[in-house]
Amino acid sequence: MFKLILKRVLRNKLAVVGLVFILFVFFIAIFASYFAPYDPYKINVYHVLEPPSKQHPFGTDELGRDVFSRIIYGARVSLRVGFLAMGIAVFTGTILGAIAGYYGGWIDSLIMRVVDVMLAFPTLFLILAVVAVLEPSIYIIMLVIGLTGWMDVARLVRAEVLSLKEREFVLAARAIGASSGRIIFKHILPNAIYPVIVAATFSVGGAILIESGLSFLGLGIQPPEPSWGGILSVGKDYITVAWWMSLFPGLAIFLTVLSFNLLGEALRDALDPKHWTED
Repeated sequence: MFKLILKRVLRNKLAVVGLVFILFVFFIAIFASYFAPYDPYKINVYHVLEPPSKQHPFGTDELGRDVFSRIIYGARVSLRVGFLAMGIAVFTGTILGAIAGYYGGWIDSLIMRVVDVMLAFPTLFLILAVVAVLEPSIYIIMLVIGLTGWMDVARLVRAEVLSLKEREFVLAARAIGASSGRIIFKHILPNAIYPVIVAATFSVGGAILIESGLSFLGLGIQPPEPSWGGILSVGKDYITVAWWMSLFPGLAIFLTVLSFNLLGEALRDALDPKHWTED
């Protein structure tokens, strides 16, 4: 099964490009200290707002810090927020969706009404309100993004569980006395995991985009910690004299989110059983 899915993903050239770029960003984020030519926090008043050059490929910012080095270190922040926020959202949505779909009745109604209420609020405004009240930090941002992004996963999992819980293998498990917990986690969820994988891939890009937006508005990662949204936020004040401060972090956000979306699209097609007969 894994080989078939991998074969279908690799057949999509855009997905391969996206996957390669994601792996590249991962690599430079892990080994940022080796790739960054300068200390991203070091202020140098003699090199303020220098344009791109051999010494500074992406130029310098208003404090003389190397923008290239700050973008490399900013990749760590974006990926950490993206994956941990996605993990929180997927875990919460999967558990609640499985419970709602399996037990039904008033439990299903209660969870789905909570989902409806959460979806009624504009997500970005809800996050802004929470972050404005709490002290902004990377952990608060991960938690808030994760806990405001689980609803779509819950609906997907619920729909899958509703379909699977009447299948023969689930009825057989009930007949031999398997507990509800064992049926849900051992028999149903492994067969409902495919749409969750797709949703998780899209969620990473969405979380990176939200974190960048929060940092751009000054409610995300706080200076001097480098983040793509923070660099972009400062760059907007100097866009007429230092275009590189807006262009390069903007490209980093755009290409990373696009790569996750391209990979998600390919996974959605690859995990669709309707297409398996074509191979």
